[in-house]
Amino acid sequence: MSRKVVRTSKFRHVFGQAVKADQCYDDIRISQMTWDSTFCSVNPKFVAMIVEASGGGAFMVLPLSKTGRIDMSYPTVCGHKGPVLDIEWCPHNDNIIASGSEDCTVMIWEIPDGGLTSPLREPVVKLEGHSKRVGILSWHPTAHNVLLTAACDNVVILWNVACGQAVVQIDSVHTDLIYSACWNLDGSRILTSCKDKKLRLLDPRKGTVIAEKEKPHEGHRPVRAVFVSEGKILTTGFSRMSERQVALWDPDNFSEALTLQDLDTSSGVLLPFFDPDTGIIYLCGKGDSSIRYYEVTDEAPYVHYLSMYSSKESQKGMGYMPKRGLEVNKCEISRFYKLHERKCEPIVMTVPRKSDLFQEDLYPDTIGPEPSVEASDWFAGKDGKPILISLKDGFVATKTKEFKVHKSLLSTTTCSSGNRNGDSADLRSIQEELKQLKATVEELTQRVSELEGKN
Repeated sequence: MSRKVVRTSKFRHVFGQAVKADQCYDDIRISQMTWDSTFCSVNPKFVAMIVEASGGGAFMVLPLSKTGRIDMSYPTVCGHKGPVLDIEWCPHNDNIIASGSEDCTVMIWEIPDGGLTSPLREPVVKLEGHSKRVGILSWHPTAHNVLLTAACDNVVILWNVACGQAVVQIDSVHTDLIYSACWNLDGSRILTSCKDKKLRLLDPRKGTVIAEKEKPHEGHRPVRAVFVSEGKILTTGFSRMSERQVALWDPDNFSEALTLQDLDTSSGVLLPFFDPDTGIIYLCGKGDSSIRYYEVTDEAPYVHYLSMYSSKESQKGMGYMPKRGLEVNKCEISRFYKLHERKCEPIVMTVPRKSDLFQEDLYPDTIGPEPSVEASDWFAGKDGKPILISLKDGFVATKTKEFKVHKSLLSTTTCSSGNRNGDSADLRSIQEELKQLKATVEELTQRVSELEGKN
């Protein structure tokens, strides 16, 4: 009788644990919208959640330290005319967040340190270019101020946010609703999944298809796709019998999946979160009460089941903390922010270790907040590798990359009239100041000539 050999992995014993009740964010009315986005975005400073709002769309931004019961009157970001469908923090500035809405616009907001003290209605930049609701946002991982948006008009737009311009418009590739769109590690490729049952690998600047896969999953329900290690692609979808599946693909050979595994028969779309440092993929189903996690390696069957975090309550959305926001001294390898009906509950994933020393094997150098290329250079063809930082002494925030808006350019593009009004107001105040300065100079000149006449 042969003994089954257990695969060795330092992540075999990763376990998830919800924080205590007093460290949750309570009394928040999470949005009831039936849209398959995460509804939550987190960074080392803030947690943002899409909430219910009457007469328009809103999301709430809380400093991480503001746990406990949140007052009903707590200010929200409420500039959209329709429900907010997706939000995402800028990876290069922890105070900048983008939001996409049913009102067909994308807005960029600047959140002050310490959070909001009054409702925020005026965005820093308003991006108008889509003709239907905008449901997918994704910041470029290495280029400063480059944002990808995808909407129900089947169009993907790449924006230079600083000057509010739609630089690349990919409008003839997708024939139906786009389910997901994401960048690879250095932002040189875009991966999309679509309702026309095709998985596409795109050149972002040219907007051309490099490779595509017809029917990565046989079922009719939405497919999600992300890049994992070594350029491979992981997809989640449904079989013909509506069983949920996870598959791994090599984009150089799309003819057959490296592995295809059936999971269960739940109906919720599986949202994948990949950690490039550990090679772990977390699958969170909307409406599920569990988080499954797998290790992606280069040995068959490539996607190895590790374990599952289960709880009683189902999740309406999920936020994923970047590596630099974790507590390395507690061997925390990931942290999720699970949205319930009326609260947000952090869930900590830990590798049990006896030593209190820094565990170098768990924390290789990770992606930092510094961009490696400017937007104009990236659009001109320059790629930049991610700038890595060490977590040995815990992440120490240096001065964040300043978010500069070129107002002279903004007024000539399709940005909001609100911005233009703001520009003209600025111009008026400068002209007023100049007038006052001229009057003062004239007075002083007259006074000097008077004094000289007396002498």
